[in-house]
Amino acid sequence: MSPTQSHKPQKPTSLAGYLEALCRPVFSTGMSWRVVDAKWDGIREAFEGFDPERVAAMTDADVERLVLDTRIIRNRKKIEATIDNAHAMLALDREHGGFEKYLSSWGSFEETVAALRRDFRFVGESGAYMFLWAVAQPVPSHDEWSETHGRRSA
Repeated sequence: MSPTQSHKPQKPTSLAGYLEALCRPVFSTGMSWRVVDAKWDGIREAFEGFDPERVAAMTDADVERLVLDTRIIRNRKKIEATIDNAHAMLALDREHGGFEKYLSSWGSFEETVAALRRDFRFVGESGAYMFLWAVAQPVPSHDEWSETHGRRSA
């Protein structure tokens, strides 16, 4: 769901909520939001509710199983990025005494986006914007962001 739609973002109450919010733009890269929305329940189930400990414990055998799972978007790179991102999120949560503290440690929106792009796989500028918006972090208006990033708003 994009910031131009009528969804109100909410701060997650758990690390699993942050991981799920991060994974939605990962799986949406290069795809229609409608396709992602249609598959999201299957993705959530396949990744065990996005529990970061459980996702981080996934093995190469789990990746092979997920690549064949028709309930999800079966892109190996996105599946592997989800597992790697669970590892990164757990480490950042421990390092900063909470993932929200990690997010608020950067000062500006642009610094936060740069940190997300550095610390997580398959997260670009648009994905970082969508993630921050979804978890109720301060972001520029979608129109303003689109203008400054060479995109037209929907």
